[in-house]
Amino acid sequence: MITCCCPCITMGHIVEIVDRGTTSCGVGGLIYYALGAVGCGWLYACTYRTKLRHLFSLPEAPCADVLVHCCCCVCSLSQEYRELKNRGVDPSIGWQSNVEKWHQEGVTVPPIAALGMNR
Repeated sequence: MITCCCPCITMGHIVEIVDRGTTSCGVGGLIYYALGAVGCGWLYACTYRTKLRHLFSLPEAPCADVLVHCCCCVCSLSQEYRELKNRGVDPSIGWQSNVEKWHQEGVTVPPIAALGMNR
């Protein structure tokens, strides 16, 4: 529901996790909002979909990242957020809180799929 009403929040969460905390949730969401005001938010979001795919070695299928974000940016943001959750990351708590959670659980590195893995 949040993604449907205010996609900049979801985008901010995704940006912070994919950038491993170097870009904050607020900055990522604000950039998406500003670009969205001129009709280009989907281009920014598309770059993070590509980064997320590379991070987890996911195929660019059934169509290109640009096309997915161009046709339905809200759906693609929801899909990316869900992918992070399925991989053991909680985007809503931010990068630093996830790192602390992983340390408590004994995980020494963030969950990343090995190269060449497919679904």
